[in-house]
Amino acid sequence: MVMKSLERHAVARVKSLYFTAAGIALEWKWCAVHVFFNDMHIIHSIESSTFFVQVSLKLLGLRIQLGHNPGENGDDFVVIDIHGIHEIGLDFCGCETAQIHYKQLIHAQWFPATATNPQTATTFTLMEFFHLLTFESKVSAYEFYHSIARWTDNTSTTPIRDRYSAFMGMVCQWRHLKVLKQAGRGHDPSGMDATSAGECTVLCPACPHPAKNLPEGWEDAPHDIRWKYALFLAIDANFWLKWKLVSSNNVDPSLNAGSCYFVEETVYKQYLSERGCEPQEKSTCVSHNAMNMADMKSSRGLAATGIGTVNCARHDMKLPNGVSDLQKGERYLNMDYLVFLVMVGFAVVVFNLSYDIACQWHKKLWSRMASMPPRLQLNRNNKIIRFFVPKFHLNAHIQSCQTEFSFNFGKNVGHMDGEAPERGWANINRMASSTKEMGPGAHCDTLDDHFSDWNWKKVTMLGQSLLHKVKEASRRAKLHREELNELEQSIPAPSLAVWKSEIERWEEDNTQPNPFESKVIPMTQAAIRHQLAKKEAADLRAGVDVSLHADISPSVLIASGIDLQDQQWCLAADISALGQHATDTQKTKIFNQSNALRHQLDNWAQIQVLYMPTVTSICAMEDAGHSEGTTALKPEKFQLWLPSQLDLHLPCDQQLHKSHDALNDVQQHIHLFTHLNTFRMANVQGQHASTRARTALNLAVEKKHASKAKYDAAWDALTALAPSLRKVGWTDIMRPLGGTDMRPMGDFIQGQSEVCASHHDIPWIWKTPGVLQDNDKGLQDCLHIEWCKVRAREACWSEELLLLLEAMWRVLMFLTWQGTWWAYANQQSTLCEAMVEKFRQRWAIVPAVVATELDDNSTLDMADTDGTLTIEGPPPLAAED
Repeated sequence: MVMKSLERHAVARVKSLYFTAAGIALEWKWCAVHVFFNDMHIIHSIESSTFFVQVSLKLLGLRIQLGHNPGENGDDFVVIDIHGIHEIGLDFCGCETAQIHYKQLIHAQWFPATATNPQTATTFTLMEFFHLLTFESKVSAYEFYHSIARWTDNTSTTPIRDRYSAFMGMVCQWRHLKVLKQAGRGHDPSGMDATSAGECTVLCPACPHPAKNLPEGWEDAPHDIRWKYALFLAIDANFWLKWKLVSSNNVDPSLNAGSCYFVEETVYKQYLSERGCEPQEKSTCVSHNAMNMADMKSSRGLAATGIGTVNCARHDMKLPNGVSDLQKGERYLNMDYLVFLVMVGFAVVVFNLSYDIACQWHKKLWSRMASMPPRLQLNRNNKIIRFFVPKFHLNAHIQSCQTEFSFNFGKNVGHMDGEAPERGWANINRMASSTKEMGPGAHCDTLDDHFSDWNWKKVTMLGQSLLHKVKEASRRAKLHREELNELEQSIPAPSLAVWKSEIERWEEDNTQPNPFESKVIPMTQAAIRHQLAKKEAADLRAGVDVSLHADISPSVLIASGIDLQDQQWCLAADISALGQHATDTQKTKIFNQSNALRHQLDNWAQIQVLYMPTVTSICAMEDAGHSEGTTALKPEKFQLWLPSQLDLHLPCDQQLHKSHDALNDVQQHIHLFTHLNTFRMANVQGQHASTRARTALNLAVEKKHASKAKYDAAWDALTALAPSLRKVGWTDIMRPLGGTDMRPMGDFIQGQSEVCASHHDIPWIWKTPGVLQDNDKGLQDCLHIEWCKVRAREACWSEELLLLLEAMWRVLMFLTWQGTWWAYANQQSTLCEAMVEKFRQRWAIVPAVVATELDDNSTLDMADTDGTLTIEGPPPLAAED
């Protein structure tokens, strides 16, 4: 640098802002200018003798010219760009043919804050960057703007013009204009005002859309083909996305106004106001908070307690007009409106609806529909509408609901879980902290924008996701088909024919007996006691009385001994859980239990010697073996010397039923532990809640081990008694219980694949009785249910493969149709064609993948395809039996 005068001025290299001749593109240049030191605080970047000082470009004499001859100027104009917030001098075009100011700014790729005398603008580059960044990181406009402000000056020593409010307005307008542009509304002769409800959404190309991606004559297809054209809907509510009572529709109206995912507000609110006094029905299944607590949901200070949605259940996408605010909980009033608004918009004939309270919600659905406005009433003629409960929520329902509303047992639904909305919530919940503070219009439009981005990302990933699913479905369909064939080979043909007839009748009519429910009532210990008591009563009437005590018969003595064994195990478990630093209260409780048990043992031993005199000599020999200084035996370790522990020829039926009871306890405690652990992993956070959950889990573990000890004792007793009584075959039913056997079935293992859970990996405790004996009703019932489940799994994966092939074909047809629809816009049309070509290339291996898994017993019929498969169309379906 050449210094001419340290006191007055200097020559410096400064970083200045330049424009191209058209005034469109920004670029940075280095130039040399003469400035005075007394103006240094307003210079953008000047090199003094030791450093650069940041100042404004405006006072360097920089002026930006839009167009030709300078016209009106904007000396206080502010431009917000990625590099900072800049004050500039601006000259609009002064030609007679010049356009209005905001259009000149848009031509320069600057987005104006207002259409009337704009004094602020943002560059298109900034708006596009923020738009994409907020989709991926969920950053709010507040955080983004203040990051740009700090980028401009992070010391607060240079005043920066506050344009945050203007930036917020520009963001709302930018989002809305992008929505209209991407929906092609700018080229509609009738204008943007003619935009219909839900027209600006990103549609799911894999869902059935008549006249877009369904074959001609699909409405008249036979039943064994029509199920492929079903629409799968998932219904759910989200109470994270609250919205505070901020502003009003007059101050902050929605720009989308029902053209995207949120319903049109005015009509929706009118519908609610007319029916707001209708009471919410109570659940008769289990305590569904979504239903029972709907009218009690706290709404203080809130305009909405959450949102309700209707999603595409198979492809995880939001549907047109499938979202609405929930004013007070998850009421039928709100959800019915959403569901029928979506269903009326789809001209399909088969609907499969998934809802976590479907068992209750569907009961009076059609009577509620009859009282709704005509535009929401669905024509049910020739339509098939079925209801399911999502798999994760199903375990919370009563047993009958777990079979009637299960995707696992439903026909023609493929491998579905119905939990699509839950995956979407994980993405959008990060917006809750910012959207709850917005006005009504910004709240709806912001969420609409994010739902569109979610759908678009899903569309672009269909090539990869559907291919992955086809590979998985092909592999699993073959595995389950082999498992079904192996199982059916061990089942007598007459029994198999009867079972097939039963399950087919139930699939056609769910009012028929459910083949997935057990028809055999297991004999419990209480039942066998009742039988023994009846037998003793008959003996007394016949004059045959073997009782040696007036009040206690032999059966009562043995039953009491078994109860005392249970108490011993419980006391031992409580003592082991006591720990080294037990409180006085805990110790007192243990002492009281011990004393009570000791009294009961003493009383029982006095009666025992009447019926079992040999016990006296055994106890005497044991006492002689103890040293004189030995303390009294603890009650939990007292040897009862039940008949099973002696070499006596006594009936072992009671021990057998005791083992059944113990095994049932083991199963119940495994269920308890599994569900507690699943809930803890999914919902419990924080030290206090985690500690309480861990305590509950430890209690379940202790109960499970106590039940195992009870079973082991019963099994040992059976082992001792059965040979002398020539009891055979019971070891095939009641096996030794190992640690690896004490685990849940595959259906209850969180995260375990279904193949691992069902393909030769079900613990024996869930399949008792365990040998194929035609005269064993319990075994036949167990085997019947297991066959039904294996058959259902095989059908699910075979149907899933067919649905995926159909979805691939529909995606290609939809994108081809969309490319034709965009024919006037070359860029959009070319984009659709490129996506079709990309998907075709990616899916080129699908025929080979599917063909390798086909065999003679496959559901797919290769006869009409010359031995080849093509992705241009789905393979033909063979008529189902």
